[in-house]
Amino acid sequence: MVSFFICLAILIVGYFTYGKVVDNTFGPDDRETPAVSINDGIDYVVMPQWKLFLVQLLNIAGLGPIFGAMQGALWGPVVFLWITFGTIFAGGVHDYFAGMLSERNNGASISEICGIYLGGVMKDVMRVFSVVLLVMVGTVFAVGPAGLIVTLLSNNGVTGALASKEVWLWIILAYYFIATFISIDKIIGKIYPIFGICLIVMAIGVAFGIFTNPAYTIPEIWSNFHNMHPAGTPIWSFMFITVACGAISGFHATQSPLMARCMKSEKQGHLVFYGAMVCEGIIALIWAAAGCSIYEVTGGLSTGLQEALKAGQSAAIYDVCKKTMGGIGIALAMLGVIACPITSGDTAFRSARLTLADWFKVDQASYSKRLIICVPLLAAGAFIGHLDYSIVWRYFSWTNQTLAMIVLWAASMYLFKEKKNYWIAVVPATFMSAVSCTYFILAPECLGAFLNRKTAEGATIYNTMLAYPIGILFAALLLIIFLRATKKQTSKA
Repeated sequence: MVSFFICLAILIVGYFTYGKVVDNTFGPDDRETPAVSINDGIDYVVMPQWKLFLVQLLNIAGLGPIFGAMQGALWGPVVFLWITFGTIFAGGVHDYFAGMLSERNNGASISEICGIYLGGVMKDVMRVFSVVLLVMVGTVFAVGPAGLIVTLLSNNGVTGALASKEVWLWIILAYYFIATFISIDKIIGKIYPIFGICLIVMAIGVAFGIFTNPAYTIPEIWSNFHNMHPAGTPIWSFMFITVACGAISGFHATQSPLMARCMKSEKQGHLVFYGAMVCEGIIALIWAAAGCSIYEVTGGLSTGLQEALKAGQSAAIYDVCKKTMGGIGIALAMLGVIACPITSGDTAFRSARLTLADWFKVDQASYSKRLIICVPLLAAGAFIGHLDYSIVWRYFSWTNQTLAMIVLWAASMYLFKEKKNYWIAVVPATFMSAVSCTYFILAPECLGAFLNRKTAEGATIYNTMLAYPIGILFAALLLIIFLRATKKQTSKA
């Protein structure tokens, strides 16, 4: 348990120290923000700082820091290190610059930001990446809650149309349409802070339940510094992709511009962007600790957690809340696993609308022009919602972290052009480049389908001898390209 508290302390101290270094490096000032200068009453609306923080937290979180962290716990308490240091040195930096660069460019979506600092080709790549990722996120966060609602109703004797997953999927998509279409302060600004508080209370309740139950002991990192995954899945780079939202997530870069359009002052960025990421890291740390402490470990492997996760993400979260908080936990779990993904799903579609609006220069002031974008987006979501859920989720994971990698390179170039310390973004950008490339080679849904092999018993033998060196070389190549680009620009100057 000591290592858990050390990581928790590092996260909190990291917000006040390294987070301030990042903030000072950017240099927020008193210029007029887009929320004030544009203020269209739809997407550009001034919100108070406390509300910005809670909405940002809920937008970037969903079930990411909960279920992703629990899946990450399959590798054992070593996941604490990635959540802690990933949040401070990668995720916090990523989210801060995604939000603040948007704020400095009239609330532009992240694809447009990447185009400004990385060129037109990368702008087009990011446009496609962003829209695909956002539609997948919105769809995943519609299908999951629809299935859980049906399960709850069926368990309580409800039959007929109300117990149909298809019906609830369309109901959720209809809500997404409304939330995506109307002004940001009508639903998101009023209700989401409440759900943000519930997300925090849920994590505190889980932590309290673990600490007060003598049957649960959070294992120490130094006593379990090995791969505890029952399937033998490599820590590098699968754990770094799996945890995602609890450490760094490209999805966050698509959400940060929403709040960048609602800030009254640039000086709110430290709390709203870096602070929300640290808060999410703390939530992920607690849920990873739950996965490591509540379930049985057999032969040094997380076999009990593996069995719990086989029942599905909603069932696993329900089980943790029930064991740590009892009846209150069940109520919070139901709120969390239904409301949290839905609230991230609708902002995903909203971000997709704004990305397409920026892309095709479609003014969003009129209802008709918003409809032109909203209807096809939700139609695409409805189509993807009927595909295999597990396949959509797996491709989302890699797309998500690849987008984070690109955003960090854009932040690096911005800092170079501003003659500021670009290494705070270059180091995590290089690291995530290696992670993304290695995963693409090893993952079964990517090149791993051709490069890995199976044993007679059906176990996967990952081709790490090939993937690890290629991942490192790819990251080194991008670093060299970046440094050469900076050298050329310096010479021209």
